[in-house]
Amino acid sequence: MSIQPTQSTDFSLSAEELREFHERGYAGPFTLYEPEEIKDIWRRERVKLLDRSAAVYQDEEAHSGVTNIANYDRHLDQTFLAEHICRPEIVDRVSSILGPDVLCWRTEFFPKYPGDEGTDWHQADTFANASGAPQIVWPEDTGFGGTITVWCAFTDATVDMGCLQFIPGTHQTMFYDETKGMHYDPATVNAVDKDGVRRGFFGYDYRDLKIDPDWEPDESQAVSMDMAAGQFIVFWSTLMHASHPHQGKTNDMRMGFASRYVPGSTHVYPDTEVVEEYGGRVSLDRYGAVVVKGENRNPENRIATETTRGVPFSRRHG
Repeated sequence: MSIQPTQSTDFSLSAEELREFHERGYAGPFTLYEPEEIKDIWRRERVKLLDRSAAVYQDEEAHSGVTNIANYDRHLDQTFLAEHICRPEIVDRVSSILGPDVLCWRTEFFPKYPGDEGTDWHQADTFANASGAPQIVWPEDTGFGGTITVWCAFTDATVDMGCLQFIPGTHQTMFYDETKGMHYDPATVNAVDKDGVRRGFFGYDYRDLKIDPDWEPDESQAVSMDMAAGQFIVFWSTLMHASHPHQGKTNDMRMGFASRYVPGSTHVYPDTEVVEEYGGRVSLDRYGAVVVKGENRNPENRIATETTRGVPFSRRHG
């Protein structure tokens, strides 16, 4: 059975929303699920995720490290997540920014448990920061890069529970050089920064990539993205973003699910058969980007037309 969009409404960003997005680098939050609806869904789906028999990444090496890259791209085997990335409420808004041809090239879970550190300020253009090699490359004539990230709160995401932070307007200038590379060191987890905040970057020190070693993010301009369960935010990966620590004032975890989108002309995972980062390594043998709207315009891309369980992905038209 094919995954079908749940609504036919056009959810494209309005002219004013698009203007604000280009100015700030983010849009939202928008509501996708009602809080009780997503809480019920998440209780059911998190159990299904334990079954890795159809997951595209099976390598034992992927289970090491602070961030488990074996749990990348579970939309390629789990029906709910496959439907989620194709939802018109998401795809129409992303297409407003990227154009008529859109690929979902990666998804990731971002759990934060009581007592977990925050994530350090960072930007991502080609996503070479941890892997050491570009993972997405836009056509040369575009003069830009990055991905549109749709970060959906599967649970409440408050300041105390570790919600996202943005520094508006920082998406058009890269303050980091991803080609410099970072050294993986799990001992950096739960380190305390100069202001006494527990922040890190999954076993890396993102400050190693700063173009100007003396530059510091202007945190006085930071805004916190407090979201209820079922809401999502749309932002450029080149926007300066971070997250608060989970203060442990509640025993509830914070779970975010990020789906990442690029234009159909983008080259996904060029010249590589594996992804190595965060202390893990996975093969791309079973991987494929998903066309969520329009067409794939790069013939070198691996494309998945159905999940590993045989459920076709929906493609948005018009």
